[in-house]
Amino acid sequence: MIFPTVPAFRMASDSPVRVERTESVLTLTIDRPGRLNALDVPSFRRLRLELEAAALDRSLRCVLLTGAGTAFCAGGDVAVMEEHRAQGTLDRLFHELTGEQELSVRTIMNMPKPVVAALPGVAAGGGLSLALACDWRIASEAALLVPAFPQLGAVPDGGLTYLLPHYLGTGGAQELLFQNARLSAESARSLGLVHEICPPAGLAARALERARQLSEGPTQEYGNLKQLMLSAFSQSLDSQMVLERRFAVEAA
Repeated sequence: MIFPTVPAFRMASDSPVRVERTESVLTLTIDRPGRLNALDVPSFRRLRLELEAAALDRSLRCVLLTGAGTAFCAGGDVAVMEEHRAQGTLDRLFHELTGEQELSVRTIMNMPKPVVAALPGVAAGGGLSLALACDWRIASEAALLVPAFPQLGAVPDGGLTYLLPHYLGTGGAQELLFQNARLSAESARSLGLVHEICPPAGLAARALERARQLSEGPTQEYGNLKQLMLSAFSQSLDSQMVLERRFAVEAA
């Protein structure tokens, strides 16, 4: 069945997440360009709800996550953090904000279909966690990957201390975090944090093309592959091979 390119849900024009469907691909665009798509609690909650809905929709075969304007996501909204700091409620904000972020990251990583991240610009802090949770990352030549937490005097969250060591090894993650490195698209590509790079003007089209290609593939097997790669972080070799055999039998 072919679906036209139309908004998937009726949402207010000021929604922090724009939702569009193209055939069996759902595009979620974090739409707060004036704040470099930084997220507060309500906007993170909206993103999490849209991700959960996409995970449950069997007619969708791939999700594309991106940001409006010149940024992917600058993490948590620092302006909101400063307001709560002045009010003495920063700890409460962090509890709610990181809770929504954790649910979003888990949903992406456990989603039984591929999730593509298109990075038009900066992916910082929690935004970097969201990007690394995705299965395929395409960056524009202007993209910048920044942990950001050290300069804020904060502890990494959103699974960043889980994801970076597995992509880079402990030493590589330490180097990136302790130095608060700012990785260009080319540097990120050389480290395996980005799969493709393209000119900024071609990012949206290239990301949608990749998402469409993945949507035409074996969705169930992609979901099983995601589970296998995720379980490999914590399983023994024997347990991992048992899980591989189970999925192989199911796919036969």
